[in-house]
Amino acid sequence: MKLNVRKLALAGMMTALGVCLSAFSIPVGASRCFPIQHLLNVLAGVFLGPGYALGFSFSTAFIRNLLGTGSLLAFPGSMAGALLGALLYRFGGKIWMAIAGEVVGTGILGGILCYPIAILFMGNQEAAIFTYVMPFLISTIGGCILAAMLLGILCKSGAFRYLKSMVEEGARLPKGQTS
Repeated sequence: MKLNVRKLALAGMMTALGVCLSAFSIPVGASRCFPIQHLLNVLAGVFLGPGYALGFSFSTAFIRNLLGTGSLLAFPGSMAGALLGALLYRFGGKIWMAIAGEVVGTGILGGILCYPIAILFMGNQEAAIFTYVMPFLISTIGGCILAAMLLGILCKSGAFRYLKSMVEEGARLPKGQTS
């Protein structure tokens, strides 16, 4: 993978935003739900692609864990959703595919992947394989609704294409504008 400095900078800014806004979590069942992370996962999937989206979600989970604002469950949930959303968007080119990938990746796959982590690393012997699916689905659906609204506004205003071109390799700025 060739390094794209613009995508790397955007991933860093999204990580900072995700960490700063991690104070806004909602307790749902056995987990702390963080809809802003899912909003950012969809945006990362659409604007950054699979590698950077995965790196962004890992970095955010890692820093949140270091700061005590996240749990080990943030790793499989966030990373599975960001990766699947980015892959589906890359191969399908539709925003709804990125959103669906985030919901399935985080809500279902991420929720199931939390089971061994909860048992092996967190000592939660009461956890079942589907314990985290419903709370993760609630969280990711909330974040995906926010992402759909934001991306809808960006598409209608024409800003989506402009922003997308800005992060792509070799993007050209409009005449008279400097970076």
